[in-house]
Amino acid sequence: MSNEISSLSYERARDELQDVVQRLEQQNVSLEASMALWERGEALAKHCEQWLSGARKKLDKASKERQKK
Repeated sequence: MSNEISSLSYERARDELQDVVQRLEQQNVSLEASMALWERGEALAKHCEQWLSGARKKLDKASKERQKK
């Protein structure tokens, strides 16, 4: 994943991923451009999943700590 994508907030990456999907669905781009968009979309999706996974871990940890009290 590029440094540029890894520096995006979850919201920005999600919004850009939605844009990529819309552009691919329009089907008015060349095969080469479609492949580039697909690869960027995959990287954005991975970045979003990492953000969500991190948030889940934090919530699980907080929940476990609360249950110990």
